[in-house]
Amino acid sequence: MSRKSLYLVLLVALMAVLVGAVLPAMAQEPEEIVWFVGLGTGTQPEQLEIQQQVVDEFNASQSDVHVTLSIAPSFDTAWDTFATLIAAGTPPDIVGPIGVGGSHRAEWLDIGPYIESLGIDLSVFDPALVALYETANQGYSGLPLMVFPAVTYYNRDLFDEAGLNYPPSEFGAPYVMPDGTEVPWDYNTFLEVGKILTVDGNGNDATSPDFDPENIVQYGFNFQWARQRLMWTNIQPESSYYDAATNTVSIPESWGTATEWLQDAIWTHHVMPSRSAAVSEALGAGSDNVFQTGKIGMAVVPLWYTCCIGNAVGNFEFDIAPVPASLDGEQHVAVDADTFRIPASTQHPDAAAAFLYYLATVGVEQLAPSYGGMPALPEFADTFFAVKDEQYPFDVNWQVVLDSLAYANPGSAHHESWLPNWSQVYDREFVLQTEIEGDAGADVDVQAALESLQADVQAIVDTPAS
Repeated sequence: MSRKSLYLVLLVALMAVLVGAVLPAMAQEPEEIVWFVGLGTGTQPEQLEIQQQVVDEFNASQSDVHVTLSIAPSFDTAWDTFATLIAAGTPPDIVGPIGVGGSHRAEWLDIGPYIESLGIDLSVFDPALVALYETANQGYSGLPLMVFPAVTYYNRDLFDEAGLNYPPSEFGAPYVMPDGTEVPWDYNTFLEVGKILTVDGNGNDATSPDFDPENIVQYGFNFQWARQRLMWTNIQPESSYYDAATNTVSIPESWGTATEWLQDAIWTHHVMPSRSAAVSEALGAGSDNVFQTGKIGMAVVPLWYTCCIGNAVGNFEFDIAPVPASLDGEQHVAVDADTFRIPASTQHPDAAAAFLYYLATVGVEQLAPSYGGMPALPEFADTFFAVKDEQYPFDVNWQVVLDSLAYANPGSAHHESWLPNWSQVYDREFVLQTEIEGDAGADVDVQAALESLQADVQAIVDTPAS
């Protein structure tokens, strides 16, 4: 019997127990529940087709629960639609996929009791991934579904043109400089390699005295689409940003160092594009998907970026490497994670929990490749990477993704870890980012800007939630 068939048999058995013990009214008609999609990925046509297929297969596998798929009218209004449904007393029963940060905007059911009643074995998941969903009362707000470790994407063609060795293919391996010396693969080395990959219109790289920073046609690296705290936790994760016991915010000293490092990378070394450069005619030509243009040597970004490099195929080949070691000299990996959650106001918690279990243990095999995330269950990784090999047929080193999970930042140091009024804090952090990356970024007093940020964030978390 295949693993998938075994899961289906177990699910049917569990549903039978659930129906007999908890839902006797379901004996005649299946309980109707709604899966709401739109608060994250999942709204592309090819994703809709796969999601509907998963729903159809679940509905056909048993007769006690019937799922209907509901798609938000648009991504921009999805949260408004969701809030309207909650306010009207007609909440959906399961929502997702949704990331860690996005989940802070709503109240979710504690599925701890259902983990026990459904016999869910959490040991099949990486403990660091399970910890992301632990609640303050020792419960769980979700199950691990998909993970997107940050990796170093690099353009093989640009490395070849520059005569550079590729980044190391495994954690702990050194980088070999052009003169043959071996150095740690850390953010200092990342910067030095980035200088060689940064080229002006006359062919001079950023290590040359003749380099013209006003005429750059190729940059060394970026943090593609990263928000400020993701960059901070790539360069140095910290768990001291918010202290729930005292309700206080403090910007770690290492984040000040990381911010200065980013500012220097853009404005002193000129190896990372500013916001204006990223959408300039020379690079993005109006789009900020810069790595895809083939004019960026390296990009540190989570795995979900495989969604968006499709136009690179046929133009250049990329590969992936471990993220550089952080400022403390240790290896840390920022990891995005998506799951499905059950609104606290659902009227069908038992049936929703059963479907959640199905999605996390069966449906994920089909869903994860379309979402661009690696399944949290390792036995489905091969299926996921086989799809990626078809999409990018030039022998990408996917093993790096698997190896990255051993270095995942814990929940307390996650770049989207919770603090009161999270969305407003997220927006305020982005203000700092736009200042550093904006046209006047070279003139920003980083320490003063961080002091202002800390004061503003403290005021935000002190404000009662509306």
